[in-house]
Amino acid sequence: MKIYELAASPSAKRVRIFLNEIGLVIPTVSVDIRAGENLTQEFLDKSANGRIPLLELDDGVFLSESVAICRYLESTTNPVSSLFGNTALEQAQIEMWHRMVELQGLIPAFQAFRNISGVYADRETCIASWGEESKLRLINFLPCLDKQLSKHTYIAGEQFSIVDISGYILITFAKNLKIDIPAELTHLARWFESVQQRPSVKL
Repeated sequence: MKIYELAASPSAKRVRIFLNEIGLVIPTVSVDIRAGENLTQEFLDKSANGRIPLLELDDGVFLSESVAICRYLESTTNPVSSLFGNTALEQAQIEMWHRMVELQGLIPAFQAFRNISGVYADRETCIASWGEESKLRLINFLPCLDKQLSKHTYIAGEQFSIVDISGYILITFAKNLKIDIPAELTHLARWFESVQQRPSVKL
């Protein structure tokens, strides 16, 4: 197996932290998305969405989308405790919060950055006003996380999960938009500091 990625990209970081958590090492192939390597026909023949990360299996099958890749890789390790939840309720709670973090946090963050910075203006239409609206949506979502973390150690409950990895990626990426954790969101700040200390994040 091997993973096509750009180490600095948020989605690649999410997979990398996940792999560190489950103790799996997979060779990587660097793809320069700024230069458009992911838009070449050679890459598009492998990737269903033309994005990274992309997992290539030994039998030539390819998997796109970071969470799908994480699900597959964890299933190959037969973990004692799953980062996607162990009981039906845990799995539902993790799925619920993960969707919220992605739809109300990560997607607005990415839209804000791409539209405000115009980093990919050579290949997509950038609308600065939509970027600013997306940034505001992200800012307004942070208190929701703080409220949840006032009642639980981690975002989806008392167990560290894929949601916390995605949440960590969200908060670190938000710095590109000059968004820091507001001082009054003490529970979110406590959680972020705790996640920062995990060996999987430090590696």
